[in-house]
Amino acid sequence: MNNRDWVKALAFISQIGVTVAACIIIGVFGGMFLDNLFGTSPWILIAGSILGVLAALKSILDLVPKG
Repeated sequence: MNNRDWVKALAFISQIGVTVAACIIIGVFGGMFLDNLFGTSPWILIAGSILGVLAALKSILDLVPKG
């Protein structure tokens, strides 16, 4: 494996990590914001967290090459 392949692999792994973290963080903070807005704590936070994890899984499936 040459240097260029290592850089591509590292970039791909980093992209997966950032995508997963962003999806979950957006779901959690969005749920916390809406819970504070509507006074429904912790229900929208739980729903936002679950949706964030599901969005992260879908993003990973979209990033991984088929075949």
